Amino acid sequence: MKKLSSLFKSKPSDQTPVKPLPEDRRVQPRFTTQFRSTFSGQKQEGQGRTLDISIGGCRIESDIKVEQGTRFECRLHIPGLDWPLRIDEATVRWVDGNSFGIAFSRISPEELAKLKTILSELEQDE
Repeated sequence: MKKLSSLFKSKPSDQTPVKPLPEDRRVQPRFTTQFRSTFSGQKQEGQGRTLDISIGGCRIESDIKVEQGTRFECRLHIPGLDWPLRIDEATVRWVDGNSFGIAFSRISPEELAKLKTILSELEQDE
């Protein structure tokens, strides 16, 4: 797998910690990204751009309107992978304009291992 540091940028970690907002319950490191994603389910399908990712979910920007609580299958087209990373089930946690956040509800052990490897490489490249 080629170096991903040129494709992803992590959020700066040298900032003074700030008290998180009540709705901000992130516990995993999050990395800023720019890659294509597709999603389908509940008689809806679309594509978007993944703007950030963590082990537990990601943020997607799309012209397709989704509602909080919607569940769908998601594929993340990550550079360096031969096939898109498949999330068997993702749940929309929040919607803000053209962006929405999803939590990975179900992912196979093989796909989870790929995701962990990608995030580990990104963390080492900081």
